[in-house]
Parts: sequence; structure tokens; C-alpha cells
Amino acid sequence: MDFGFGPDDEAFRTEARSWLAAHLAGGHEEVRGQGRPGSEHEAVAERRAWERELGRGGWIGLGWDSDAYGNRRATLTQQVVWAEEYARARAPGRCGHIGENLLAPTLLAYGSEGQRAEFLPPIARGEALWCQGYSEPGAGSDLAGVRTRAVRDGKTYALTGQKIWTSLAREADWCFVLARTEEGLSRHRGLSFLLVPMDQPGRIEVRPIRQMTGTSEFNEVFFDGARARAAHVVGGAGQGWRVAMGLLGFERGVSTLAQQVGFGQELAGVVREAVASGAARDAVVRERVERLWAELRVMRWNALRTLGGGAGAGSAASAGAPSVAKLLWGRWHQRLGELAVLVRGAAGAVGPSDWSADAPYVLDAGQRLHLFTRADTIYGGSDEVQRDIIAERVLGLPREARGPR
Repeated sequence: MDFGFGPDDEAFRTEARSWLAAHLAGGHEEVRGQGRPGSEHEAVAERRAWERELGRGGWIGLGWDSDAYGNRRATLTQQVVWAEEYARARAPGRCGHIGENLLAPTLLAYGSEGQRAEFLPPIARGEALWCQGYSEPGAGSDLAGVRTRAVRDGKTYALTGQKIWTSLAREADWCFVLARTEEGLSRHRGLSFLLVPMDQPGRIEVRPIRQMTGTSEFNEVFFDGARARAAHVVGGAGQGWRVAMGLLGFERGVSTLAQQVGFGQELAGVVREAVASGAARDAVVRERVERLWAELRVMRWNALRTLGGGAGAGSAASAGAPSVAKLLWGRWHQRLGELAVLVRGAAGAVGPSDWSADAPYVLDAGQRLHLFTRADTIYGGSDEVQRDIIAERVLGLPREARGPR
């Protein structure tokens, strides 16, 4: 496939750009640029209203392989156009991206028609927000080690356990949870993928995790007898590993290109700061900026090649493409964060002049970028895990020896 943009795509770009300009200015201008990674605590109520605006415009669910749920269909190239124009417009970070880009494709691939009919229309309208219950304190990137249990009780399951690093858990209406439903089985056997309502006072507790940025995008979630309907097990009981792995395959795709537009905006901000501070006169700083710019272009070409099937669809190389992309952008973003503080000089290491012990924990954009990007090589699958995937699934190297559990 030759991944290029044709006349229909450019017409779609014009429509997307015009709609974003009109609707962001039409009462949503205050949330422009808010709610990006590292700032997901910002303007949650206003961003939820923006989700509903997107739903009314039919802009949610473009990548679904059906338009039967209130969304519009779009080709792959049009999905890329929308993602890039959304980022260029500095539209707010999406509250609904977990439901739209992770759960919805999973239900389309593995869910029942009843599940799709129940859950996809509210996502398409921008009304239902989701969070992801995968990682646990003892099972971060090793999802086969989850210990949260769900015991069948008639038409429901009772969940007991803990999840961690759960984005948007305080705002979400629902959580998809990977839990053990069969006793006596370990690792990837005996797991199920359950859809759990979050509004269960006394049965679900959410505790924010304060990060070194001073904000709390992530949360711990405790289940104490929380209920999920048996009809809300996706793919069948005991099939959770297959469904969970399928979901991870949807996690990186078109959104990678929109992410890179955001990276370009951040890089431009760092360049402006370097010019203002005089750091741009330093040859080493200029070389680092040039390298970051060139690597960002390479990441874009790699993403387009992968989406266009250049990695060989269905091949071992295509199976490892998401891991390659994660390795590329994670460390790149960290280097950008390091440069954001470097170009400020000593001023980059201190807070505002009116900072006091009683004032809120305040960081400027460059400082927040630097601190938040320290996690880029850990969350979403650590670099070590990505290298294992590439080594074992792409290069065919022997599996690393693992001790008893």
C-alpha cells in the first residue's frame, strides 16, 4: 500500500480543519491545549463537554469498522488527517480516548452484538468515559501475573483486588478489568475481561497517586466485592488473555501520528525558549535540536510505512512495529524534556519567584515536560518489555529464562 493523501483526503482535511476552528471558538476556546499527557487533571468538566461536542459532530469512532453506532466511517488516511488536524488545532486532550480507541475496537473484534449495541453508542456520543484496569502493584508490564479475582455469583461476578496506574479512574463511568475467574490456574490461563461500572460506593475506592509533577493523572483502584454482570464478560469466561492482548494491538496506530504533531509543537516551544535565553547560540544545543527534529521526521515516516503495510502486514516485523515505535518515541521525548530544562539554564531548576511553602506545587511547561517524560520509557510497556517482544517475536531469539512463580 502506498500511504499517500489524495483529493478526497484533502477535502476531508478542509472539513475537519473548518469544524475544529468553528467549534473550538464556539464556547470551547478555554480548553484549547489543556489536558495533554502530564496535565490530564486540567478542566475535566469542560473537556467532558467537548467530548459531547465531538459526538454531536460525528467525530468519535472514525476508526471503527462499522458506522452502525452513531459514528461516521473514515478511511485510514482520513483517520490520520483527523488526528493530525486535531493536534495542530491544539484541541484539548481527549477524556474519551480509552473508550474510543481501546475498548470500542476490542468490542468490535471480540464482543457480542448485545455488548456492542449497549456500549458503543454512548462512547460515540461522547457521554461514557472508560478507564483501563490492567496493571497491579505486583504485575505492571507482566499482565499474566494479575491477582485481582472475580468470583461468579449467579448472573454477576464479585471482584476483589487492586489496580494501579489507572488513568482517568476518578472521571470514568466504566472500567474494563482483567481478572482471574478460574481457581487453580496461573499466568495467562483462567483470566477474563470484564466490564465494570465505577459508580459502586463502598465497593470501589479510587485513590489518586501524586506524581513528582505535583499532579495526579494516575490512580489506585480498590475493588471490594464490586459487581460486574456475567453478560459483560467480553469474549467468554477464561478468554481474557486473548482479548487483553488483542486490545493492546489497538493501542498504537493512527494516534501515534497525532502524538508526533504534539511532539513537534513541544519542540517548537523549546526552540523559542532557546532563542529567548540565548542558548541557541551554543553549537551543542543547536546540534541537539537538529537531531531531535530529524528523528521526529524519521518517526513519522516509520509510522506511515507501518500503517501502509510497509512492514509486511501479518509478518513478524509488523507484529513488532508497535514495540519499535514505543522505543523510538519514549526515549526521544525524554531527550526533549531534558533539553527543555537545559536551554533555561539555572532558571529551569527553580520555581516562580513568588513561590512559598503555602502555594500550590507550580511548574512551568518545560519543567512539567522534563519531569513527566521520565515515565515515558516505563508506562505503556517498559523499554525492557518492548525489547523482549522484538527479540522473541520478531528476531526469533530464545526466550529469557524466568524463575518459578
